[in-house]
Amino acid sequence: MEIILKEDIVNLGFTNDIVTVKNGYARNYLFPKKLAIPATESSKKILAETIKQRSRKLEKMRTDALSIGERLDNITVNMSVKATDEGKIYGSVTNINVAEALKAQHDIDIDRKKIQIQGDHIKELGQYKATVALHKDVKVEFNINVINEA
Repeated sequence: MEIILKEDIVNLGFTNDIVTVKNGYARNYLFPKKLAIPATESSKKILAETIKQRSRKLEKMRTDALSIGERLDNITVNMSVKATDEGKIYGSVTNINVAEALKAQHDIDIDRKKIQIQGDHIKELGQYKATVALHKDVKVEFNINVINEA
């Protein structure tokens, strides 16, 4: 019997795969647990349309990420903080601060969880690099300049 999987099943297939299984396995296990549906002509058409829609959506997300990546490429975010004479910062600069500075200085709104600072956080004045994972295929690096507020 041909079925369409609704969830990933180990040793059988992934979501939206069309697989062939024995009738009893489908009727007694997969259908009652709503892990699969019968692969009728109409359900195959619905599946094809769903996959087509999802691919359009994923491609739009990727192009949006590329456009933001182009804006982020080779920019410098200036962070002015209070520091000692030796260059030690009171507190630290984290990805939250960098996300806020990106929004304020360059009008680029990025989720703080996507920003990775080299060394996780900054505790001294100087130049640093950060990486933003905008999409699974799009990662962009930019500069952070930490200066004394004076």
